[in-house]
Amino acid sequence: MLETRRNVLGTSLEACCSDPVTGFYRDGYCRVGADDAGVHAVCATLTDEFLSFSAGRGNDLSTPRPALGFPGLSAGEQWCLCAARWLEAHEAGCAPRVRLLASDEAALEVVALETLKPYALDLS
Repeated sequence: MLETRRNVLGTSLEACCSDPVTGFYRDGYCRVGADDAGVHAVCATLTDEFLSFSAGRGNDLSTPRPALGFPGLSAGEQWCLCAARWLEAHEAGCAPRVRLLASDEAALEVVALETLKPYALDLS
C-alpha cells in the first residue's frame, strides 16, 4: 500500500501522469521517499524551452532510452521534475507550468509555494 502523501497545498496528492508513466517510482505520482535524493516532486507540463534548458544542464529528457525504459519526452507532456531543476529553470526564466495538486509537499523544502503559484495550472 502506498504511503499517503500530501501536495504543496496540504491536500491529498493527485496523480501527475500515466502516459508516459512518471514519478521517481514510475507510478504516475510525484511522490518523494527517502530514496529519492533528487526530490522529483514538481508535476510540470513540459515546454520545448524547458526541455532545451534541461538538456543544456546535462539531463536530456527528449531522447528515448529504451534500455532504461525511458520513452523520451515532448512538449505538452507532464512529468515529475526535480524541484531544484525546476527552480533553476525559474531563475533562468524558462520554468514550465505546474500542477500544484500533483506536486509533492517535499518540493517546498526547495521551492517556496509563492514561487510556484504563478505557474499553477490548477488554481482558479
